[in-house]
Amino acid sequence: MSFLTGFHAIEEALKSAGKDKGTLYVSGKGPRIKKIEELAAKRGIPLVRLSAPELRELSSSEHRGIVLSIEGYTPESSFEGFIESIEDNQTSLLVLLLDGITDPHNFGAILRSADQFEADFVCIPERRAASETEVVANSSAGAVYHVPFAQVPNLSRAVEKLKKHGFWVYGAAMGGDPIHSVDLTGRIAIVLGSEGSGISANLATHCDAEVAVPTRGRLDSLNVSVAAGIILYEIRRQQAW
Repeated sequence: MSFLTGFHAIEEALKSAGKDKGTLYVSGKGPRIKKIEELAAKRGIPLVRLSAPELRELSSSEHRGIVLSIEGYTPESSFEGFIESIEDNQTSLLVLLLDGITDPHNFGAILRSADQFEADFVCIPERRAASETEVVANSSAGAVYHVPFAQVPNLSRAVEKLKKHGFWVYGAAMGGDPIHSVDLTGRIAIVLGSEGSGISANLATHCDAEVAVPTRGRLDSLNVSVAAGIILYEIRRQQAW
């Protein structure tokens, strides 16, 4: 059971998963809450009114007078299905592979950027990855219900499969070439590693090259979700998207 508390996350979950089991719990009032209540009614989601203390007891997360419980629904897609769906005339494809991104807030923020720049697919490993939880849903502002993503047993094998379908694969690393100096048109896959250890050594050997976001700050690096947004923007800029 997932408990969603953000307005955006609740709205997108209702639009995408309205036929699944769930309940909308409300203690507050206001035009935004009323709009969500109307959307839930259209989707056949029952509404339960609670007092503010009762709602706080229901959800440990911060909320604004409204909580949506969802069960029996996962937005996860299939990597194999994505590969099979690629058509010969499709160019400017964009895939993200997340290696060791275990913080659900970072994963959610990356999904939000992936939605804004229309990434075609996101791959995460079955191990050492943030799971799809209410934290991810809330951090992504509901993007988790729109961005196709899947867990794969092995990211290196996923990279090799992408290469066979014409993708150039770049690892994001501090020592990489400035991203604006690299040709990022065509079918592009970007590998992002954890902020602590970066991309795993074995996976890095499967990348065609490394790219970096040039910075001049005093800290070691950008937050991985911020770097992801900049990299996605630059790719789509070059692709005249």
